[in-house]
Amino acid sequence: MNKKTIKLSLSSLSLAILSVAAHAQSTQPTGLAAAVQQAINNNPDVTARLNALRAAANEVDVARGQYLPSVDLSASVGIVQQIGEGVDPDWAGKRVFSFQPHASHFLATPASVIVLPDDIEPEAAVFLANMETAVNLVQDGAPAIGERIAVLGQGVVGLLLTSLLSRFPLADLTAVDGVAARRAQALRAGARQAFAPEAVAASLQHQSSICSGADLIYEVSGVPEALNLAVSLSGYSSRIVIGSWYGNKSAVVPLGGEAHRNRLHISTSQVSTIAPQLSGRWDKARRFELAWEMIRQTRPQQLITHRAPLHDAAALYKLLHEAPGDVLQAIFRF
Repeated sequence: MNKKTIKLSLSSLSLAILSVAAHAQSTQPTGLAAAVQQAINNNPDVTARLNALRAAANEVDVARGQYLPSVDLSASVGIVQQIGEGVDPDWAGKRVFSFQPHASHFLATPASVIVLPDDIEPEAAVFLANMETAVNLVQDGAPAIGERIAVLGQGVVGLLLTSLLSRFPLADLTAVDGVAARRAQALRAGARQAFAPEAVAASLQHQSSICSGADLIYEVSGVPEALNLAVSLSGYSSRIVIGSWYGNKSAVVPLGGEAHRNRLHISTSQVSTIAPQLSGRWDKARRFELAWEMIRQTRPQQLITHRAPLHDAAALYKLLHEAPGDVLQAIFRF
């Protein structure tokens, strides 16, 4: 190993955030040896071994054949196995979180790993990236006391967001998802009510004779057409926060008529940066600390419904495609 390197044996758990690309099949390595070599080539400072959990549920598009998965990003948790020259010996044996490729071994700099708090279980720690996203969505939306809020999409990020919003003194918190099991989970997470997309509009639009519609709508379904539902649920000066990443998908969104007259505030939310209005006092480290605390409070590991070895990935993706309602959070084991 080079100087200032550590060798990590990530012998606990990890959550994968799969990135996808149309050219992945021809450009990405297949098999453990190739994935390890790619990690070594890209990150020459730190070696790591992942005995991990890899999340699959976030990448339903992969299962539906729109994209092919690459192995360039995942969120992993494990134990530091070995350190190189110039590295503080206290690193040895630490449990750490890092964004790394899908492989049982990887390289990373010490600065790229986050030490787990002592009281955080590995299965909970693998949700750090998703929880940070949920925290960022709350900060970008800035919910106020007494507001009516709707969350469109109750996948893992949507459920974490619903759970965080349920801690606010809101007038109403409505969850929307087409899968009945996810709506049930949303109610357990703290939503006041949960609807299928085709049933929610009438409910929200007539809750108040003074000001109809939701004050704040989050779109985290990953379906571009859901923006039309978000607009239909809005009222005068409502705020719509788009947390979904649509890839190359698009949809026609009518912004004339009431949408235009209502002076809607539509914004996008991206977890890679801090909201400009907060950047004077917040940084990534502070937001991670808050994400850890929210993990303590919400225990997101209860969302894991499927565990599978990586060699069963094809079967898991097939299940996601054919019966998405049966899977909430799927993870891979190495």
